[in-house]
Amino acid sequence: QKLKAAKPVLRTVKRWTNEAEQDLQACFEWTVWSVFEAATTNLDELTETVTSYISFCEDICIPTRTFLSFNNDKPWFTGKLKQLRHAKEDAYRCGDKILYNQARNRLTKEIRVAKKNYSEKLKKELSANDPTSVCVEDVNRVLRKQKPRKASGPDSVSPACLKACADQLAPVFTQIFNRSLELCLVPNCLKRSTIIPVPKKPKITGLNDYRPVDLTSVVMKAFEKLVLAYLKDITGPLLDSFQFAYRANRSVDDAVNMALHYILQHLDRTGNYARILFVDFSSAFNTIMPDLLSDKLTQLSVPTSICQWITSFLTDRQQLVRLGKLTSRAITTSTGAPQGCVLSPLLFSLYTNDCTSKDPSVKLLKFADNTTVIGLIKDGDESAYRQEVDQLAVWCSLNNLELNTLKTVEMIIDFRRNPPALPPLIIMDSTVATVESFRFLGTNISQDLKWDNHIDSIVKKSPAEAVFPPPAEEVQPATRTKTVLLGHH
Repeated sequence: QKLKAAKPVLRTVKRWTNEAEQDLQACFEWTVWSVFEAATTNLDELTETVTSYISFCEDICIPTRTFLSFNNDKPWFTGKLKQLRHAKEDAYRCGDKILYNQARNRLTKEIRVAKKNYSEKLKKELSANDPTSVCVEDVNRVLRKQKPRKASGPDSVSPACLKACADQLAPVFTQIFNRSLELCLVPNCLKRSTIIPVPKKPKITGLNDYRPVDLTSVVMKAFEKLVLAYLKDITGPLLDSFQFAYRANRSVDDAVNMALHYILQHLDRTGNYARILFVDFSSAFNTIMPDLLSDKLTQLSVPTSICQWITSFLTDRQQLVRLGKLTSRAITTSTGAPQGCVLSPLLFSLYTNDCTSKDPSVKLLKFADNTTVIGLIKDGDESAYRQEVDQLAVWCSLNNLELNTLKTVEMIIDFRRNPPALPPLIIMDSTVATVESFRFLGTNISQDLKWDNHIDSIVKKSPAEAVFPPPAEEVQPATRTKTVLLGHH
């Protein structure tokens, strides 16, 4: 499949030169922040005034420039990688195999370095702190870790501004954060969000083909990171052992490996087979009930003050939809955790923590909002599996989650000789479709447990020039195929 290139977009960005940063820092250093507190009467007004002032100063001090943006580049793809890629393409066009191999090797080596550096950035965790009182040093550290090229939120405060002026802004934001925790109240201006509909697939046929991603305040995201570290520290030991998201030393690979381990171990015995249900929730994050979540957090030993703060974070959120240059009118919602917020995936994991399997022959694996039910069937007895699936449907109904029966599918792995036709699985009067393969947490799992589909999907995503094409007369077809596969190994 040919990669479809995105059209270049004309963008205007701010030029964060050393001189401009110094001007902005000087502006904040000469600001008497106590005036804002004296002139306001509550936390909402104080936060709104401070963020508006920061945005105003940024617009005055920082110059802008306009350029063409190509959206196919990955976040780890640096300017140096672009130069090396151009060098490799030039060598390919001139037909110099030795020069091409050298350029390709340099690019491959630099890609590994860039990916490693980017991965290490993402994996760094903030130390857990007392959530009732954050210190200036922690706020400063979070502000310094902002990604300057990310977009501003509805409050117009940019990540570049927070990063460049962390020393000057950390004290006033520390004051705001601490007052927010003390009052168990999140300022309204930090809860505003702009929803960007992101297509789930190339061809759009309806509204369900869009994923709503919330563009929220970067100031609030910095605040969320401090609370996130604390929540992970408290709830980590109490999380369901089959929840693989936000667990120390757990990953997507562990979830896939454990699922395959249970299935293969079970199939080693004659007469056994497995049924795997890949559950799909409709707008999972958007269905969280704040009051119900608060009760569940209390059971996980989260302090009452933090439960109240999270309830404030999730309720009375003002949001609007932006599609291109068009925007909708703003509405207020008090249900769900916005996609795009730092806390949302963990809050959903905690919300579904009590959704577990009671029968040892049925494994219910979770990775945030990805849920998989594995029925290890022995002697043809599927009663435990079907009962657990029914219990899952009941749990969803009680917890305001909607099972999407159209996208929920089942895979049957049965290596018995001449197996009988198995009765279909029915959820809420809907027959669940069966599939021969499924993309499970990034890995293509096939009914025969072979890796052909997964390897093919990886090869299809690889660039056509990944391997230098030798002359046809020098290489036999089998050798050429082997070379290509080794190149993508």
